[in-house]
Amino acid sequence: MENPDSVQKLHTQMRLWEFPSQYVIEPIDGSSCSALAVSRKDGSTMLIDEIPECRTLRVPKIYTIYGVAGILRLLSGSYLVVITGRECVGSYLGHPIYKVSSLKVFPCDCSLNNTSTEQKKTEMEFSGILNVAEKTTGLFFSYDANLTLSVQRLNELGEESRLLPLWRQAEPRFLWNNYLLEVLIDNKLDPFLLPVVQGSFHHFQSAIGKDIIDITLIARRCTRRNGTRMWRRGADSDGYVANFVETEQIMKLNGYTGSFVQVRGSIPLPWEQIVNLTYKPKYELLKHEEAPRVLERHFLDLRKKYGAVLAVDLVNEHGGEGRLCEKFGSTVQNVANNDVRYVHFDFHHICGHVHFDRLSILYDQISDFIERNGYLLLNEKGEKMKEQLGVVRTNCIDCLDRTNVTQSMIGRNMLECQLRRLGVFGAEETICSHPNLDEKYKILWADHGDDISTQYTGTPALKGDFVRFGHRTIQGILNDGWNALMRYYLNNFCDGTKQDAIDLLQGHYIVSMNRDKPPSSQNQGLEAIISFPLAMGLVLTGFFSAIMSLRQVRFDFRHLFFSLIWASISVGIAAFVKANGRIFCNRPQLHKPRC
Repeated sequence: MENPDSVQKLHTQMRLWEFPSQYVIEPIDGSSCSALAVSRKDGSTMLIDEIPECRTLRVPKIYTIYGVAGILRLLSGSYLVVITGRECVGSYLGHPIYKVSSLKVFPCDCSLNNTSTEQKKTEMEFSGILNVAEKTTGLFFSYDANLTLSVQRLNELGEESRLLPLWRQAEPRFLWNNYLLEVLIDNKLDPFLLPVVQGSFHHFQSAIGKDIIDITLIARRCTRRNGTRMWRRGADSDGYVANFVETEQIMKLNGYTGSFVQVRGSIPLPWEQIVNLTYKPKYELLKHEEAPRVLERHFLDLRKKYGAVLAVDLVNEHGGEGRLCEKFGSTVQNVANNDVRYVHFDFHHICGHVHFDRLSILYDQISDFIERNGYLLLNEKGEKMKEQLGVVRTNCIDCLDRTNVTQSMIGRNMLECQLRRLGVFGAEETICSHPNLDEKYKILWADHGDDISTQYTGTPALKGDFVRFGHRTIQGILNDGWNALMRYYLNNFCDGTKQDAIDLLQGHYIVSMNRDKPPSSQNQGLEAIISFPLAMGLVLTGFFSAIMSLRQVRFDFRHLFFSLIWASISVGIAAFVKANGRIFCNRPQLHKPRC
């Protein structure tokens, strides 16, 4: 094991020099460490002691950066990803936490000058996808705290492990830049290896009588099956599910620390939706024979990491959701035992659109599991008084809206249990008894839900008004309608490229000469020229022409014939679009979805 005393601190502020042949990253945080030089030809790295002199008339551009997220290798060039903006959003276990406010990609692609035209074109298509990557939201980091581990797992680390560099301590599945850091890790550049997580971080302080309580809510998104709403569904063959998020609620009061972890994730079966311009594409179960093995792997992994598992399934019993619900319920019986329990709760049927208070029915069904498996509680000395022995796994279809309402209800009940344990709350006292605490707590979970939803769908969460205010509002219902329409637009016309950017950054798709070119380079025939705006333009033009011809019928009967022709053309094009909706959508080009 590496000697802890030799570990260098992460650089907190740097200056990036853009020279013609290299980028030089110079620490300016008071450390006396060497600068990092990154070749603009091949992305290779080396430490240098001095900033080189500029030998051209062109003055080098200089940027202030706050971290190196990593280096991505594409076909012929490499791309340096750095953090150019940060915002302090609070502290975690006494250490400042920062949110990435801007990310920038610097190309190291001078070698392209000596490549073929076809290779240049392909490289440009790949690098163009990285423009989307610069808009990645919900990234957080700390120079001193390990954000990838819960308080309980941090408490279980040995003293030597805690002194290792943060990237060595990190949980790989929650390390957003795990793949990007590989080049820097290979070159042992520890002071530049900044772990970044994607998710959410919110906190507040409130008074309970004479006591001050500090509440923090952290979400950690898993990178194993990361992606966008429609293009990442269900589970892969290893049991990793889409939109898997670990949410930790941390309470600090009078020197005591309490932690409670919940998880969410897609239904752990192989299933998907084919995006085809319909508002709600059909749910389709895949590889029926593999479903039991996939689900078993998923729950085995959860048990290893969290202990006992309570799976709360919130999907509808009828329709397309009903088929998934039935398959999930029947398959999970193969692994159900004392450590794995399944509970179905038809959220929409029981709660409708406004009666979310009926979630108390669900809590009555699961309260025994929650009370038995508990939460983590540390005393003033950091000694463990109680530990969490199991986890509640919640899912709906997207694991967003219904899930967030339910998790906030469970988190609220658990916080009240912790406060009663510490003697701060009486037997019948609740968070609602303290209006200021209640209001801030609702906002905390609403903001948390919006963050996770934005990363997965591009819009804030639906039903957020209930989480934020405790009841449904007219404005909230109107916002839900607008956000639902925005989700439809983004899912159909934007998320394919976003999915490609995620797959490149996370290493789900590794570029090489032996792999196929991006399908955008291969599109032939109709798909090469067709587009939804073009089709809609033709439809609208046809209907406009038909209407104009009808207006002329009273002057010349022949216009009725032309009107019918234009109307037929419009209807024909509209029918073609409906029948072939999938080819009009913005689909991922790297991992080809089933057609």
